[in-house]
Amino acid sequence: MLSLSDEQQLVVSALEQLAEQEFADDAFTWNGEQPTENVKLLAKQGFLGINIAEEYGGGGMSEFEAMLSIEAVGRVCPDTAEYLYNQQMVAPRAIEMFGSEAVKDKYLPGVTAGTDSIAVAISEPEAGSDVGSMHTHVEERDGQLILNGEKIWVSHIEDATAAVVWVKYDDGLGSLVLDFDWDGIEVAQHYTNMADHVQTQFYMEDVVVPEEHVLTRGKDGFKNQLKALNWERLGSSTLSNAIARCAIDHALEYAQQREQFGQPIGDFQGIEWKLADMVKELEGSRALTYRAAVNAHERGRIPDRLDASLAKLTSGEMVESVVSEALQIHGANGYQKEHPLEYLYRLARGRRLAAGTDEIQKNTIASVLKKDGLPSLT
Repeated sequence: MLSLSDEQQLVVSALEQLAEQEFADDAFTWNGEQPTENVKLLAKQGFLGINIAEEYGGGGMSEFEAMLSIEAVGRVCPDTAEYLYNQQMVAPRAIEMFGSEAVKDKYLPGVTAGTDSIAVAISEPEAGSDVGSMHTHVEERDGQLILNGEKIWVSHIEDATAAVVWVKYDDGLGSLVLDFDWDGIEVAQHYTNMADHVQTQFYMEDVVVPEEHVLTRGKDGFKNQLKALNWERLGSSTLSNAIARCAIDHALEYAQQREQFGQPIGDFQGIEWKLADMVKELEGSRALTYRAAVNAHERGRIPDRLDASLAKLTSGEMVESVVSEALQIHGANGYQKEHPLEYLYRLARGRRLAAGTDEIQKNTIASVLKKDGLPSLT
């Protein structure tokens, strides 16, 4: 189990209480929409963007506290936890890490106030895990930066003010902040995934990008962008842990209430073993996830890529397994549309794809092992 400071315990306790009192009744009813009222309340209580600097309206804490907030909220309302994940560990994190003061001043206060959100756009029809094959590019023309290309599978674009877009420059891969109010941006079509979340394809044609909107570029640009991606992976791991914990809570309650053959089904050894295995898997994933966050904090808030990939791979496999067993405990009840377990089952499957597939994580782990061997204990 985690050893938390007094301040961290207060954060977790307050968020768990807030989620139970304010988010529980509407949990599992959002149907792919953003939990707007929950977001407003989190912002009002000062819990939105707690790892963003105070000068931008954030809490000035670390990503560790942000991850704790995702899990505390996610055991009650996974949709609200996903919003926290996206707005604390993904695009806004990259903006704070690499953005100009002008860009941070423009976008981060809206994120922490809950009035704006920032998407992230990486994938293209011909470039998913192989980001080196992407065609979206920026060229210098008449003293301006001109952006052309397309992106696909971009989540929550309908609510976003801007997006962190991965691009190619003449001198290598990098990223920039794209404002959706700029000329030359065209939404092509929307898709709905298994979890009923909308993802979007959009085009960029001769979009003029101000220099201050460049995040990463040059020889080390892509390496720097991967630092932000590793935070995204750890955030994804935390979200997986939250979803699994939510599923275990539902399964445990049902197992103690549902009676068959004259006793609660939770008293049958077969169900007891399922519950024990589910908790074993979750605690192993949590240990890897939070160890990675603590190590990153000690490294100047830069996650180790082996730590991040181990946590991401483990948590993705774990959450699918745990939610499946939780649904099994519920039997036919859990298999029905609009049941929490049916939704969690669909939601969990995406965790093995987003922020880097299982296969990409395995490639990263093997690459580090071949280069450096197993990490030392000292």
